[in-house]
Amino acid sequence: QVQLVESGGGLVQAGGSLRLSCAASRRTAGTYHMGWFRQAPGKEREFVAVISWSGGSTRYADSVKGRFTISSDNAKNTVYLQMNNLKPEDTAVYYCAAGSILAMTPKPREYNYWGQGTQVTVSS
Repeated sequence: QVQLVESGGGLVQAGGSLRLSCAASRRTAGTYHMGWFRQAPGKEREFVAVISWSGGSTRYADSVKGRFTISSDNAKNTVYLQMNNLKPEDTAVYYCAAGSILAMTPKPREYNYWGQGTQVTVSS
């Protein structure tokens, strides 16, 4: 069992930056790929980024490539999502997820554990 707690969301103007954090209750390195997803009102949950259990590989949704960076600090059991040049369409609840999966999949149903989410609102 892994508990995940996100933090760092808030209100920011378009073009601004935020860094989200996801603290895990135990070590995830070596076992779980860690992903970020988001869900806007009335829309399905969508993939944002994932980092491999080794921390050596990352994958991004096309919509955030070049603007968002996922990273991990294994000593702190924490995964980060640095979000730069934010746009109004990035407004959503952002969720952290852990998956004991073979591939770095963008499919939410493949992930085993989820945090409660943190709201990100980007004003125009």
